[in-house]
Amino acid sequence: MCFSAEADLVTGIVVGAVGVDALRHVRKPHQFALAATPLLLAVHEIDESFVWWGLRGQVSYPVEHAAIYVFLAIAFVLPFWVPFAMLGVETRMHRRRWMQAFLVVGAITSVTLLIAIIQGPVGAAIDGSHIAYSADISYADILVVLYVVATCGSCLVASNRWLVLLGLANLSAVIALGWVTFTGFTSLWCAWAALTSIAIAIYLRRSGRLAASRGLVLEGER
Repeated sequence: MCFSAEADLVTGIVVGAVGVDALRHVRKPHQFALAATPLLLAVHEIDESFVWWGLRGQVSYPVEHAAIYVFLAIAFVLPFWVPFAMLGVETRMHRRRWMQAFLVVGAITSVTLLIAIIQGPVGAAIDGSHIAYSADISYADILVVLYVVATCGSCLVASNRWLVLLGLANLSAVIALGWVTFTGFTSLWCAWAALTSIAIAIYLRRSGRLAASRGLVLEGER
């Protein structure tokens, strides 16, 4: 996700701190999945540090191999996790139906991808300034499209404008960073993870303040 082990490690620590802040502002159980997303991304970042170190010969092969599996597992569970988290905070029924459809797409995508890495083989190699991961995945092009549809689409149909903007930003990031990584210039997915995590924390903070202000209004009306 980042251009070095050190960048992955630092970003993971920062994103983890943002994740802790997000969890502190959870007021209802259905917000937990969304609030936990930054921590999931933080684990993803820190885990890739071990992949870097393994490829450089700084940690043992079993540690490196396990880190590759963990990295791919987290990446491949996101098509399910994102619409699941969005569904948890959505209140409007017609939009929830859309998110349920994206959840089904995401579940199919995640299960297919996870089966592929379980069956193996998987691998990783340093490619310029990023790590290129490999897995034996059938219909990879279709799965990439479904991946983007599930993760970005579930945000785009949200009733909350902040989450819609997050979906637009994610879609733009997928296109822009995908091209940047493909050209071998550098991998800046760590920046995307950090910005996404900050956006989630801000959303939960704003939701908390809104709920608190409504509570004060209701208290004043009594």
